[in-house]
Amino acid sequence: MSSAATRPRARTEVSAPLGGAPAARSLAARAAARAAGGAVRVFLILAGLFWLLPTLGLLLSSLRSPSDIAAGGWWQVFTAPAQLTTENYGHLLANDTITGSLLSTVLITVPSTLLVLVIGSFAGYAFAWLDFPGRDWWFLGVVALLVVPVQVALVPVSKLFGAVGLFETTLGVVLFHTAFGLPFAIFLLRNFFAEIPRELLEAARLDGAGEVRLFTRVVLPLGGPAIASLGIFQFLWVWNDMLIALIFADAQSPPITVALQQQVRQFGNNVDVLAPGAFVSMVVPLVVFFAFQRQFTTGVMAGAVK
Repeated sequence: MSSAATRPRARTEVSAPLGGAPAARSLAARAAARAAGGAVRVFLILAGLFWLLPTLGLLLSSLRSPSDIAAGGWWQVFTAPAQLTTENYGHLLANDTITGSLLSTVLITVPSTLLVLVIGSFAGYAFAWLDFPGRDWWFLGVVALLVVPVQVALVPVSKLFGAVGLFETTLGVVLFHTAFGLPFAIFLLRNFFAEIPRELLEAARLDGAGEVRLFTRVVLPLGGPAIASLGIFQFLWVWNDMLIALIFADAQSPPITVALQQQVRQFGNNVDVLAPGAFVSMVVPLVVFFAFQRQFTTGVMAGAVK
């Protein structure tokens, strides 16, 4: 009896160290995971700060006088903060060329982005869920247009716009950006809309929803993240474009990228206008990106979680 009573106790004494080993390993694994996660966060923060460093330098340069800019780098502001002034932005607002170019850039970028989103959404839905003759071949043609470089179309499109009176007009630039933005938009949205469960669409049809209502009430809300991501990309591409604007835009009211290039060419020492103008040109896309950052992240990750 005594030996039988001691056996369970002996097993308990032996198993206690063995039971503590997995707990110790789990604790070590959690500590390692937390350390790795902290290191990743630090790396991402440093990478973000490094990415924003040129923007910070341009901002501080735009707040310094031309003489201070010629005397040293923008980092001298941290030792001599009295250099900061807003006079450069006053000169910028007094420059009709720069202010007019900002308006021209908005008039080109906003319609080019909206047209791509609207037409791309309709076409993406049609290619994903509507049956019509030659649908797959038409979509294959859209995919083939993705590999056509912009430079190939500059000469023929210039001749076409010149023949119809669209050369050096805002409408011509909008149409060019829209035409070359649509293939990617249709490809992206078609693939996203095709991932919507068919049962959901069939249930909406059984409830009496037509194609238009189905598109506006079901497909568009579900495709919001992808549409927002596409809108950010299109906005950035058009806003920062210089090649198309340099060729097709009106020379009397060029976009901001061309206007800044002309300022450099004509007035090489006109830093009090160039620095704030370049910062305004850079900060607008940053504001748009950070304003729609959540939708952009959701849209990028949508294909990975479906």
